[in-house]
Amino acid sequence: MSVLEASGLVIDVPGREDGQPLDFAIEPGQLWGVLGPNGAGKTTLLHTMAGLRAPRRGQVLLDGTSLARLRRRHLAQALGVVFQERQDGFPATVSETVLIGRHPFLSPWQQEGTEDLRLAEEAMARLELEDLAERLVSQLSGGERQRVAIATTLTQSPRLWLADEPTNHLDLRHQVAVMTLLAEQARNGRGVLLCVHDLNLAARWCDHLLLLYPDGDACWGAAQDMLVPDALERLYDQPLMVAEINSARVFVPSN
Repeated sequence: MSVLEASGLVIDVPGREDGQPLDFAIEPGQLWGVLGPNGAGKTTLLHTMAGLRAPRRGQVLLDGTSLARLRRRHLAQALGVVFQERQDGFPATVSETVLIGRHPFLSPWQQEGTEDLRLAEEAMARLELEDLAERLVSQLSGGERQRVAIATTLTQSPRLWLADEPTNHLDLRHQVAVMTLLAEQARNGRGVLLCVHDLNLAARWCDHLLLLYPDGDACWGAAQDMLVPDALERLYDQPLMVAEINSARVFVPSN
């Protein structure tokens, strides 16, 4: 059974006519990538799939139940969201911020327990944040803040990850580390949906792709079926060359 499903879903992109209804399902163990140019609706789709934005038509189902019928606490426990941009609501250290991932599982005024602290410490270690644990998040670089956001979601341990440009601001080594982490989440039986600008990251790591075109058209399916020059050149309005390195396809602008 799918973790999260779009059923006849039309996302609400301001100033655009209704696009193609989306009908796809994220199964446990799948890593989906959403590709498209600026303004195609990638972030709007992710927010809609998270229940943070109402669709124009159709619905999103979690375990077969419409998000609109589920309690926010239940959604917060099941869905982890990594936003592209974040605002600091109040001063907090890295460790305090990462522990926010456990809040959906705590009752009001309940303190974090030993297990919560263990999960946060493991997440900080995985994202190489131990030395920054007592630093204020507001004092961090963009890449460090991105790693804090991912560590917070890892601490939450959701059944489905929804990540908007999770490699944003990261250097090459940390990009690979984050994509490796997301792939591990999928291999461990979780579902992953991420919006990504880097076509080659998607080609390397994603097993399913959703292509969002600026006019509202869309297509989706297994990555090997979506990674074809005709579809991608139309998607980006850019001629591409395709090379193969170590049996993997690499896409390069041709001019």
